[in-house]
This record gives sequence, structure tokens and C-alpha cells, in this order.
Amino acid sequence: MSEPVCQDCISGVRHEGAPEGKIEQINGVECYVATPKGEYPKDKVVLFLTDVFGLALVNNKLLADGFAQNGFKVIVPDILIGDPISDAQLNDTTFDRVTWFSKHGDDSWTGVVDKIVEALQASGVTRIATTGYCFGAPPAFYLANKNVSHVTVVSHPSRLQVPADLEKYRDSSKAPLLINSCEEDQQFPKESQAISDELLGNGKFAPGYLRTYWDGCKHGFAVRGDMNDPKVKAGKEGSFKATVEFFRKYL
Repeated sequence: MSEPVCQDCISGVRHEGAPEGKIEQINGVECYVATPKGEYPKDKVVLFLTDVFGLALVNNKLLADGFAQNGFKVIVPDILIGDPISDAQLNDTTFDRVTWFSKHGDDSWTGVVDKIVEALQASGVTRIATTGYCFGAPPAFYLANKNVSHVTVVSHPSRLQVPADLEKYRDSSKAPLLINSCEEDQQFPKESQAISDELLGNGKFAPGYLRTYWDGCKHGFAVRGDMNDPKVKAGKEGSFKATVEFFRKYL
């Protein structure tokens, strides 16, 4: 991994749609909340851990709505503390990624996710799933390693140290893990994908492990993919479907 935030982390296509959820304050944290319209289990929640655009990009809200439409209540906390890369900076090749990232190390978001989990548990939630995209992957691993979350999905993860973070997950977590990976990914390249399979695949991680691979896709495809590209469309929709099925199986 040559840099913590690559150009693909801030590139992609803005999707069309009107979010159906609402903004709420949960334990002092601004969150986007998407709630199923019908009956759903009140003791289960999907914690959606975003890319570097956070609540600013409509794509993240539309994805959260999609999970809600599949019967899961979804909480999208502002893990960027009011300082996302703005919607206007999507595809900006001049944006200073290094300076931005220097303000968003692990110590910037741990307190946020801890406060959200505390509030969820106090409200009666007993089962938490995470879905982490790009920047959201380390927070997802953090909660899994603390064993406060029960199912983990990461899509084109960034900032994971390989093999160290995968070994720690294997040794510390009891949460089944799904990784949605792709062909072109500076952050989680094919070498890292192979190491993940070697460490966790073939029954080596007893709680459950699955990795999907999407040909013709690059880092960011699951959130900001170009839906006019048939392979990218298949990757975005396929990874979403795999995530929903993983949640249904393990949450």
C-alpha cells in the first residue's frame, strides 16, 4: 500500500436518487438512519462505515437505503467528524489527500464508533453487523476485534496492514468476514487478496470467511462505480447482493 488514500479513493460516479432516511443525533454523533418500512428485528442493526466522502455523498445514503429495503435497520455514523472530502471534490486530481488523511488517523474515529455502539446496546440492540467501504474497513475490523460486532463485511478495503491486520482478525475476532474485492485495487491488491485467502480460507477461520472478486472493477466500485459499465454494474450489484446474503446468514 503506497499511500493511505489513493486517487481511486476519491474518484468515481455520483449516483442519482433521493435518500429516504433521515439525519439523527445518536449519543452526540450525527448519523444517517435508514429504517425498513415493514417489520424488522429491533435487536439487530447494520453499522455502515463509510468511505472518505461520509454523509456528504448521496451514494452512501442510497446504499444504506438499499440495506433498509432488505429488512435491516442501518446506522451511518459520521466517522469523519464533520470533515469529509466534499461532494464537489469527487474526481479532483489536485486534492491534497495526504494533508486530509493526516487529520483522520485511527484516533479520530475510535471514540465515534464506541459511542454509537454504547448507544445501540443501551437501546436493546444485541446483534451488530458492519459494512465498511474503503476508509470504513479499519473501523469494521476494530469493532470485530473487540467482539462487539457479530458480522463483518468490507468492500475494497483501504488502510489495512497485510498480513498483520488479517492475522489479528483471525486470532481475535469471532465475527464471520466477507471481503468484496476487485481486479484493480492499489489499497487491497491481488497479493493482499491471496494472503487473505491463505490466512482465512479453506476453513482456517472457523466463524466463516468468504471473498468475492469482481473482474473489470477497481477500488471504489461498490460505492462509486459507473453503472453504465456492465462489469462495474455487475460488481456493484453483485457485491451488494453478497453482503445482504451474508447478513441474512450470520446476523
